[in-house]
Amino acid sequence: MINNKITEAITSAISRLEDSMKALMEKDEQGVVGSVWEAAAELEYALFLFSLTQQEEAERSSWKLNLLSKQVEVGLTSVFAQDLLIEAKSCIGIGELGIAHKKTWMARGCLLEVWKRLTAR
Repeated sequence: MINNKITEAITSAISRLEDSMKALMEKDEQGVVGSVWEAAAELEYALFLFSLTQQEEAERSSWKLNLLSKQVEVGLTSVFAQDLLIEAKSCIGIGELGIAHKKTWMARGCLLEVWKRLTAR
């Protein structure tokens, strides 16, 4: 049950990131911001659900991305986040919840960097 909800949230986040890429190509800043916000909300929900499935607290310090905020390219970082989420979804399908959790957490980090970049303008 929880795995299905996690998969649904990740699928929704992937879709929202696709929407943000379309908006980016159309130079629709509000569309990009809104879609990234929705994707981030879905990831927060997925991460909350992951936390309910974990028996032990994961060591997240090794999951951080080494991205410099000033050098983050919104489009490339969004695509990277989307790739991580597609991998996470696959991991859920084969029962690798720990790896899926890690990839979702890393995608969240990407979206935080995208958000910083979008709101710094």
